[in-house]
Amino acid sequence: MHAKDILIDGYGRIREEVHAVLDGLGPDELHARPAPGANSIAWLVWHLTRVQDDHVADAFGLDQVWLSQGWEKLFGLGLPRHDTGYGHGPAQVAKVRVASAGRLADYYDAVHDQTLTALRGLAARDLERIVDERWDPPVSLGVRLVSVLSDDLQHAGQAAYLRGLLSSTAA
Repeated sequence: MHAKDILIDGYGRIREEVHAVLDGLGPDELHARPAPGANSIAWLVWHLTRVQDDHVADAFGLDQVWLSQGWEKLFGLGLPRHDTGYGHGPAQVAKVRVASAGRLADYYDAVHDQTLTALRGLAARDLERIVDERWDPPVSLGVRLVSVLSDDLQHAGQAAYLRGLLSSTAA
């Protein structure tokens, strides 16, 4: 198995988790926050998708799906155009309200499709290319892709936990 195949499998697992979390949720569950400073499922999934969109597009020299396919306008969140949710406080988390779980899943799928297209074109040597020199040591493409994979799976897990918490309190 090649490194790109492992990455493709890993990113496929994010997609599976995102769809499992969002399946059948209505607006109340999407936007519920179990405590005043907590994140909602909508925010967690939007954020993990924005991070993947931003970081993968930057690493491969692509346009962000959020901007190029009109998702920013469709969501109409009133946040800065390139906002990914990093560093959001409670007021900004509250701004992330989505029309439906389906719309959020569709945005994730568009980002996932762009990610897979980029990953399929990888050669092993590409993973060594430096994509961010602001860090010490500089970040290679391989490290960036694993970092996004890890971050996204953590947020998908948080969203799944929150879904379970909401289900148990509703029962």
